[in-house]
Amino acid sequence: MSIFNSSSFGLPRIKPLSSKRSHVVSVLDIGSTKVVCMIGRLTPRKESAVLPGRTHNVEVIGIGHQRSQGVKSGVIADLDAVENVVRLAVDAAERMAGLTVDSLIVNVSAGRVGSDVYTATIDLGGQEAEAGDLRKVLVAAGQQSQGNDRAVLHSLPTGFSLDGERGIRDPLGMYGDVLGVDMHVVTAERAALRNLELCINRAHLTVEGVVATPYASGLAALVDDEVELGCAAIDMGGGMTTISVFAEGKLIHTDAIGIGGHHVTTDLARGLSTRIEDAERLKVVHGSAVANGADDRDMVAVPPIGEDDRDQPSQVPRALLTRIISARIEETLEMLRDRIQKSGFSPVVGKRVVLTGGASQLTGMPEAARRIMARNVRIGRPMGVSGLPTAAKGPAFSTAVGLMIYPQVADQETHAGQGGLFSPFSGGNSRFARVGQWLKESF
Repeated sequence: MSIFNSSSFGLPRIKPLSSKRSHVVSVLDIGSTKVVCMIGRLTPRKESAVLPGRTHNVEVIGIGHQRSQGVKSGVIADLDAVENVVRLAVDAAERMAGLTVDSLIVNVSAGRVGSDVYTATIDLGGQEAEAGDLRKVLVAAGQQSQGNDRAVLHSLPTGFSLDGERGIRDPLGMYGDVLGVDMHVVTAERAALRNLELCINRAHLTVEGVVATPYASGLAALVDDEVELGCAAIDMGGGMTTISVFAEGKLIHTDAIGIGGHHVTTDLARGLSTRIEDAERLKVVHGSAVANGADDRDMVAVPPIGEDDRDQPSQVPRALLTRIISARIEETLEMLRDRIQKSGFSPVVGKRVVLTGGASQLTGMPEAARRIMARNVRIGRPMGVSGLPTAAKGPAFSTAVGLMIYPQVADQETHAGQGGLFSPFSGGNSRFARVGQWLKESF
């Protein structure tokens, strides 16, 4: 049976984690450069000043990653190729963990991920705001986002208002006439999600939950203060670059552009007349996003495209590589700067930007980003998990690690479907008392 049912909220929803027991979580990061499967054991942890709001420690017990095939700019272009790579990555992770995977939490970058804020109000008539009133206003906001061609990935209340006074985190028990809520809703095109589901089903697996790539990478790469004060996480992948903006502990905006590290490689291959794989090696070994004084003197050997062994590599100054790379990097960073400005969230982001993803590792990237975006920039590596092999501790694995962290924050979301509200309120009366805590939790 398809996970995409007639309800606009028909995506599978991850069950809230029990804070008293351990869980095994399997995730799959399908990117344009690589496909990563991680299996992790989540064990309950005590409340801590480090990463507050996290309920479990995450230990990676299995990991498998393969070079991606059949994915272009986050979009599945060849079902057979993607299915094959998914099988290989999952099989490697299963062997390492010593267990079999049935279902996975999967990321999505394709389908033109959209980000909108919906506002709804209900009349309290001067009475105390009760849990039922919160449920009613959340449903009212959620229903505005329903559409036939798009599916809701995330639905997050970002703040309540009482009688026009905004910025109220927990209105439960307060008196007023009009209760309002701002709801951040992240959506994607259904067709892209169906293709994603199809690939995973063909590998005899099911989708347990779907997470927007920018949300996942932000969860892994940002520290608590950044999430609370306001920060943008920019995930620079092979075929896509995504933006997530966090503030007051919540995801408040997402965006994406179809440019990534692979575009830099292609520019080099064209500009130097060499093969894609040779251009990638030149980029990694000799490339830089900023010019260096020695670039004109240093010469780099560029292998020819032809198959003839007698063809000698040509020698080019490293300055030529830098010029080709920096042109594309500057264009990308300018686009990102303009997208943040256009979103209206530039004041929230302030001076804080964190770069993550494989393409952020290019030499000189933080310096170029600081100059063009006029903000403080750091490289974000995945945090908050143990058991990662050394090769998987870099920015390229932030999305996969974020998918492991996501189940701990999934219950911050609200989903209004045909069956009413699927949310932190649905777990019985004992949950109502924790509504305030749920709203205050960052992660």
